[in-house]
Amino acid sequence: MAQSIKAGIIGGAGYTGGELIRILLNHPNVEIAFVHSRSNAGNPLYAVHADLLGETELTFTGELSNDIDVLILCLGHGEAKKFLEANTIAPAVKIIDLSQDFRLGESLPGREFVYGLPEMQRDKIRTAQHIANPGCFATGIQLGLLPLAQAGLLQEVHTTGITGSTGAGQSLQSTTHFTWRANNISTYKVLTHQHLKEIRRNLQLLQPSFTGNVNFVPVRGDYPRGIWVTSYLDSDLTLEQAVQLYKTYYAAHPFTQVSQEQIDLKQVVNTNKCFVQLEKVGNKLVIHSIEDNLLKGASGQAVQNLNIMFGLDETAGLKLKSIVF
Repeated sequence: MAQSIKAGIIGGAGYTGGELIRILLNHPNVEIAFVHSRSNAGNPLYAVHADLLGETELTFTGELSNDIDVLILCLGHGEAKKFLEANTIAPAVKIIDLSQDFRLGESLPGREFVYGLPEMQRDKIRTAQHIANPGCFATGIQLGLLPLAQAGLLQEVHTTGITGSTGAGQSLQSTTHFTWRANNISTYKVLTHQHLKEIRRNLQLLQPSFTGNVNFVPVRGDYPRGIWVTSYLDSDLTLEQAVQLYKTYYAAHPFTQVSQEQIDLKQVVNTNKCFVQLEKVGNKLVIHSIEDNLLKGASGQAVQNLNIMFGLDETAGLKLKSIVF
């Protein structure tokens, strides 16, 4: 009989909560025990997530239960820490947090969090009790740079990343309003994005000698979901050497693929995949890395971490097809 894992979801009314529910409803080893949302308590899940109509009759609840194996927090930044301080969660319950509250090594009494980027430290995730799920931009940028850091070849990095509007969350803002976002493009948090801290921390864990900057320019895109990252740096590697380095690094990781053909964003939207493509222009190595910000950048990666923590097939529930067209 297949292993059955009971999962509770906190903050199930947002975009990441909705994607998490969609994945877990079809996961062969997971049962959703409850979806918590005070503002929607008593309402069916499909009243908020219209794509779930006909998929489930589950309703939101305002109550918590410790009769679960894993608790997944889909709360806003700063709210996860407050939730864990205000509520009693049984020590045996594993926790996966999708906020940024524990990504820099922060902890609570009795709760140490492991940074949940499987392509970087799958073995630590396997034995972890608590996971800090990476940020969406952080995931895309790091997956483009990890092989270089592992080889000690990182130098000053320049990177630009464009993200869909779902990356800003479900709450209406002027910069996510259709009339502003459509046929428009803009930068924000130039060279100061909050994900830079976790990126630098992890790259230096792999390459302690790396003292350069990751010069990151985030861009708001005119589309709902997906992240395109282009990074470049000085490198003495030939293109063939770089491709071999990346293919070797990611050979054992099912969701990150190195392409020798030109990639495009629709290849990864609605999947837990990251595609990486390399170019060599003069002495510059150019790395393109793409992902779905709500899946590999959030809920899909959370389920990937869940699978690893419980000793399941890493791809369980995540064999999703891209929209392509």
